[in-house]
Amino acid sequence: MKFAITTALFSLAGIVASANVPRQACSEAVRFGVLSVSPSNTTFNAGDNISINVDLTCAINFFNIVPKFLDYSIIVPSSLNNGHEPPIVLARRTLQTGATSDSFTTEIPHAFFFAGAAYQVSFTNTYPINGTDGSQVLIQGGLSQAITINA
Repeated sequence: MKFAITTALFSLAGIVASANVPRQACSEAVRFGVLSVSPSNTTFNAGDNISINVDLTCAINFFNIVPKFLDYSIIVPSSLNNGHEPPIVLARRTLQTGATSDSFTTEIPHAFFFAGAAYQVSFTNTYPINGTDGSQVLIQGGLSQAITINA
């Protein structure tokens, strides 16, 4: 009988303890943010406006990835890049204190594009971690979204 009571108490304690542990509500896929580009047709010409939004709620609140720099570029997908097509920088931004997203509108630059070719809007999240001696080390993670540029 004492064994049954002890077992019941341990079971109850386990349930109470697990109720206090926060559940992870974000998938690993969004650890650096959620990138969206608009307008949603994803086909652009040089000179067109493009709006970019990155939702960093999960990155900051669940994965503790707080950006130091937010870099945005247009890149050629690595499988299609011949090595002579460097990234075209759209912006380098910093996140406002307390913010969990970044949004802005910019123009597709009049760069050298191949008409109708596949490109990507690339977002790089540069964030600090502690090094082996406690000093700050900056590392990066990123996201991309496919677009087409008609030149």
